[in-house]
Amino acid sequence: MAEKSKILFIGGTGYIGKFIVEASAKSGHPTFLLIRESTLSSAAKSNLIDHFKTLGVTFLIGDLYDHESLVKAIKQVDVVISTVGHLQLVDQVKIIAAIKEAGNVKRFFPSEFGNDVDRVHAVEPAKSAFATKANIRRAVEAEGIPFTYVSSNFFAGYFLPNLSQPGATAIPRDKVIILGDGNPKAIFNKEDDIATYTIKAVDDPRTLNKVLYIRPPGNIYSFNDLVSLWEKKIGKTIERIYVPEEQLLKNIQEATVPTNVFLSIGHSVFVKGDHTNFEIESSFGVEASELYPDVKYTTVDEYLNQFV
Repeated sequence: MAEKSKILFIGGTGYIGKFIVEASAKSGHPTFLLIRESTLSSAAKSNLIDHFKTLGVTFLIGDLYDHESLVKAIKQVDVVISTVGHLQLVDQVKIIAAIKEAGNVKRFFPSEFGNDVDRVHAVEPAKSAFATKANIRRAVEAEGIPFTYVSSNFFAGYFLPNLSQPGATAIPRDKVIILGDGNPKAIFNKEDDIATYTIKAVDDPRTLNKVLYIRPPGNIYSFNDLVSLWEKKIGKTIERIYVPEEQLLKNIQEATVPTNVFLSIGHSVFVKGDHTNFEIESSFGVEASELYPDVKYTTVDEYLNQFV
């Protein structure tokens, strides 16, 4: 059995990052986290830091904006996984430069974890966010850095607890707003499963220089299917209010941050069908649940049971 790659996380205390750090440590990868002194001593992050300590995560003091500390950290590992938030996406060029200088990295996973940004039909403001991620892909490729891009589609924990209703704190039981005609299929994956698949891909030659799509069959639902599933669980019919594309585009233009971001991503996925409107071809991608049939992922059906 080959030794498991040493993995460095940048942005590992963030929303999706913490799940992937945990999966890495639990699966036996020597796991390193680039962390600022201030984060290490932050009261807000103390529980998470303590949890990482119990998992055996090694903390390396450094900063995305301190080139020397970045290179030093990267030289200690084989694989770099970035899970930085949207405000730092553009600054991943600093990671690319440090990887290039270190010269030892076998694989880089830039911060993606959403739509496949090379296959989207988005309007602003989502369009710019997707373009930033696409530009990072081009920069990685231009430097000849080995990569895997993870297209995890929707985080279940973000979209299912309120059925994609902006501002709602629970799943509606009376009426639901559906973007478009509700027929394009979207994909909803539990964060732990996204983490498991990502870590499985780290040392897998089949995922090298490919997009890893997380598209398990039990998690592909149109908005209409999703509402029907929920209706079945609660035993009542919900009023469906459809927002035509023209009206949705108007709403996006009139909305402010973060509602406009949320709606523009909804437009990309629920109206344009950007999660599922293309076939995964072996020239550019692989599908996680096919590669790793042993992973017992949480289906949307199972996930929704907790809210009944």
